[in-house]
Amino acid sequence: MQNTITGRIWKLGDDIDTDVIYPGKYLPIIVAEEMAEHALEGYDPEFPGRIKKGDIIVAGKNFGCGSSREQAATCLKYAGIAAIIAKSYSRIFFRNAINQGLPLLTSDLADNISEGDEITIEFTQGKIKFSGGEKQFPALPESVMDILKQGGLIPSVRKSLGIA
Repeated sequence: MQNTITGRIWKLGDDIDTDVIYPGKYLPIIVAEEMAEHALEGYDPEFPGRIKKGDIIVAGKNFGCGSSREQAATCLKYAGIAAIIAKSYSRIFFRNAINQGLPLLTSDLADNISEGDEITIEFTQGKIKFSGGEKQFPALPESVMDILKQGGLIPSVRKSLGIA
């Protein structure tokens, strides 16, 4: 994970649940790259084809609510989503996303931007820069940043155990 990323915004609303992020009918798929082909298909059937590597999701409250399926975080990461910024998250989705190496930031940015805007996230500075200004976000704990920098929990544990 880079300390600074810039990406195009996809603006979503409140209560985006895991069935919308990754519809249950695709649960038999176990290959992450194939899961990515269905990312946010429940929100908009055309959405998976419009996502580009480095895009950023900005949403309202309770992002990732619903079931505890980790496929929701997996499909977003492998679809190319670089980060998610929301007012709040489901606790289990938050943990699943960090485990996958997908950065989640907490901010009410959705009120200040429009879909398609480009923003820059400076993780080390705790800043989100956008055309209308700048917002601070609560810093992620060092332990979480370490997991993200390694690309997820499994790579992080492998590194700490000296297993390549």
